[in-house]
Amino acid sequence: MSFKIAIASGKGGTGKTSISVCLQHFIKNQLTDKIQLVDCDVEEPNDLLFFPNAKKKKAHKLTQLVPVIDKSKCTFCRKCADYCEFNAISIIPSASIVHVNSNLCHSCGACLVACEHDAIKETELPIGQINFYQEENHIKLIEGELKIGSAMQTMVIKELKKYVDTANKIILYDAPPGTSCPVVETISDVDFIILVSEPTPFGLHDLKLMVELIKELNKPFSVIINKVGLGNHDIYDYLKLEQIDILGEIPFTQNFATQYAKGELLNNIPEDISDEFEKITNRLKKEIYA
Repeated sequence: MSFKIAIASGKGGTGKTSISVCLQHFIKNQLTDKIQLVDCDVEEPNDLLFFPNAKKKKAHKLTQLVPVIDKSKCTFCRKCADYCEFNAISIIPSASIVHVNSNLCHSCGACLVACEHDAIKETELPIGQINFYQEENHIKLIEGELKIGSAMQTMVIKELKKYVDTANKIILYDAPPGTSCPVVETISDVDFIILVSEPTPFGLHDLKLMVELIKELNKPFSVIINKVGLGNHDIYDYLKLEQIDILGEIPFTQNFATQYAKGELLNNIPEDISDEFEKITNRLKKEIYA
């Protein structure tokens, strides 16, 4: 059975993606090559940028079932609108107006049950796709890609997770930033969560929100502090007060930041950063093989 690890952060820009990509690299080299990286940041899937030699093997289109109301059969009774918990259906009997908002629809089928006049059918609307990549050195990456304009991030992530290859020993989920529904969907069934934060007031504020969420989900977790050397010491005081384990500390270096900006994250990793990732991987080994 695969051991699932989610890499998450309360805000964007903390370095969550760089941590995910580097962990994939070091776990593959130190523990097992049976590892799959899953990019769940479906609005901005950019893990692929750091694997320039990866080739797309296939893509799977994703669609959503959305109701279509036949006005010639509709009696404007509003039962479908009343049944819809997401307020996706608007009915104005006096003006003979019916409207379905696909951005609010969750494809639950309640409106089909409600309608007694066979006035509702379903049609498929594209919401995105799942892309499968492989590199010569057996890097395995899958990503969810949300269709521009769609609001179905959570649905795409849910479908994406169905295509994870459970033959792999370790699955790494690169989660979306924040604490909203897409994040909850990503981390809901993982075995361990790594929170990536930075030692700044903004980083600490959003880390606290993420910690509250994970405690609600009752998931084991620890924190990697990225960009050490910037900001202040408040995050350390908070982690000590809450008795939260620090999994690792990644120092900020201009050289490493430059490599990241060029998409060359895994080329010539600075020794101090490489040493820290090796320590993090060894600490994770205890969680994975516990």
